Amino acid sequence: MHDDQSGRVSAPAKKRFIDYPRNNASGLRRWVPSWKLTCALGVGFVGVVLGGGAVAYAVVEVPGPSPASQAQSNVYYWADGTPMVSTGGELDRQIIPIGEIPEAMQNAVVSAENKSFYTDSGVDPEGIARSLVGLAQGGLAQGGLAQGGETQGGETRGGSTITEQYVRMARSGDQDPSLSQRAKEVLISAKLGSTTPKTDILAGYLNTSYFGRGAYGIEAAARAYYGVGARQLNPSQCAFLASLLKGPTLYDPAGNMTLDPAATPAANTARAKSRWKWILDQMAADGPLSAAKRATYTRFPMPDPPSKQSQLSGQIGYLVELANANFLSGNTRGVTADDLSKGGYEIHTTFDKKKVGQLEQAVKDVRAKHIDPKKRPDTDTYVQFGGASVEPGTGRIVAVYGGEDPTRHPTDNADQTGVQVGSAFEPFVLAAGMEHGVRDPKGGETQPDAKRTRVTPDTSGYSATNRLKIRNYDGSVWTDGNGKEWLQTNDSDENVPQPVTLRKAMQDSLNSPFVQLGMDVGIPTVRQEAEDAGLLASSLARSDVPSFSIGDSDPSALRMAGAYGTFGAHGQQRDPYSVEKVVKGGQAVYQHKDKPNGAMPARVADGVTDVLKTVVKSGTGTNAQVKGVEVAGKTGTVDGSKAAWFVGYTPQLSTAVDMYRLDDNAQAGGRRFLAMYGTGGQAETRGAPIPSELFKNYMTAALHGTQG
Repeated sequence: MHDDQSGRVSAPAKKRFIDYPRNNASGLRRWVPSWKLTCALGVGFVGVVLGGGAVAYAVVEVPGPSPASQAQSNVYYWADGTPMVSTGGELDRQIIPIGEIPEAMQNAVVSAENKSFYTDSGVDPEGIARSLVGLAQGGLAQGGLAQGGETQGGETRGGSTITEQYVRMARSGDQDPSLSQRAKEVLISAKLGSTTPKTDILAGYLNTSYFGRGAYGIEAAARAYYGVGARQLNPSQCAFLASLLKGPTLYDPAGNMTLDPAATPAANTARAKSRWKWILDQMAADGPLSAAKRATYTRFPMPDPPSKQSQLSGQIGYLVELANANFLSGNTRGVTADDLSKGGYEIHTTFDKKKVGQLEQAVKDVRAKHIDPKKRPDTDTYVQFGGASVEPGTGRIVAVYGGEDPTRHPTDNADQTGVQVGSAFEPFVLAAGMEHGVRDPKGGETQPDAKRTRVTPDTSGYSATNRLKIRNYDGSVWTDGNGKEWLQTNDSDENVPQPVTLRKAMQDSLNSPFVQLGMDVGIPTVRQEAEDAGLLASSLARSDVPSFSIGDSDPSALRMAGAYGTFGAHGQQRDPYSVEKVVKGGQAVYQHKDKPNGAMPARVADGVTDVLKTVVKSGTGTNAQVKGVEVAGKTGTVDGSKAAWFVGYTPQLSTAVDMYRLDDNAQAGGRRFLAMYGTGGQAETRGAPIPSELFKNYMTAALHGTQG
């Protein structure tokens, strides 16, 4: 107690827990907190923040990758391993494991973006402070990051660590630039950085980031800029690709003035070169790149010009469809068409880029030389070509010609089109006669091979008379259900009165001997021989009429090339295939397995080859001769001149090409094959002059440098 001015004694002030306003002070000092109060409040505030942060850290859940960050395409590769096309799925992205990302790419990104990546907690306090200041000043554009991870001006914004950038791109699920969202991202980054291996975070970052040119992730970027897979990138290329993470609009040397007037090719190239050099220097300073190795990278690795690789134009569309069909029909892991449409698969094909181009060019050349719809509208309209090239000893499909363009002509002419094969079928009749023999006229309808008489190429006695009356194996005249006889004609009604050998009949494409041989052997036996050689049963005519032996079936060019390849492989048959392996997520989900079948004895296959060499040397196939290479092959013409074929092979390649006129727009009766009398200025299709020329041009180019 004490006396106040009035002389009264006042009671002592009641002590408060928080002395504010200050009880023992007056005036301005009464409202200034004491140092004790200030310290207490500071400690309390820090405690609340830390406690709240700890609680928030404990309860926050690290979300899985967003669906958008996992969207992928399928990538198709040529036989040499170079990318062919990226298609399917929502985005051009191929997620690959960290083991397939070059260490140089990993090092380039860490040196350029986040040197402390392997040791930090996943967050950068200084970066957070900068972001908060930017938020306060309205530095981030409304709406967050632009598509592809870029904002206006072309440079990426957001968290400064790789972990924070990855969280923002793929884990936060929200591009809202608000303070609360930024805080959430920091917490997720911190927790992700402490619970997830750094290599997993780096792989996620490099598989998610946008590199420009529509490419998401390092694998797509490697293809888009250098036409290779990520595995093939060198450190110099990696340094350039890492520079794109600062903003591809401003660092792609191709420029992009549509998005930014400042993104001229010259300005972008200068920026890219400067940052590329800086990243290499940083890699050398940080240690991953030796000074000696750094000194070798003096020339800027100028990327390829932007391409339209994703468009399925030219032959690419046909190749992709063929590869898809091969994989889906042959995989044993239950991958469906729906699975494939979601993307993420690497399809390694058998297609030889050079040979595909050579076959396409051969078609273009003969079309330009011979086909002129304006000059000959009645004969040269609706002309189509198809072709396929297969390796006899493996079954690998190296090239196909499916049509002028799948966007305008979706039907693959290398596949089954309905066009008959004509006299190109006759080698299968000869093979059946050589392997199984002709039936004894007195031995009954079905006879074992031991009771039959095998023919040889030099078997004589078969009549080549035009309008030959065809007989059953027992000598009786063959008649149809109406009692009508079959009178077989030769091409151009050629009449050869004296009997000929089977070699001579094949050489000059005389139909009558092979029609009669087919009846003697038995149509079911001939059909089985063709199937054994590789033709699909579904493509073979089911009736046992005499015309079966001269090709009233409609196998595809692809299967004809494969079946003739059986002759070239000494009787070992392999189904044509177009996919070597399929990989997803670094794991093989499909691998082709060689499955040779002994279709016929080697003596039979080699005997047929010997005869077919005669056809090219001195018969109807002389137009298909390839200089310096011994070719075996056969022309094919169809009754009514509805189609013309040439199928031939060497030990290296078996190729089938066909030509026909098909009116897909016919109003009455749907699709309609038209006669080719006069097409291309040719009076007739005998000897298949245009297909044999096409075959010669292609094989000359494709076999260049090989020995026949």
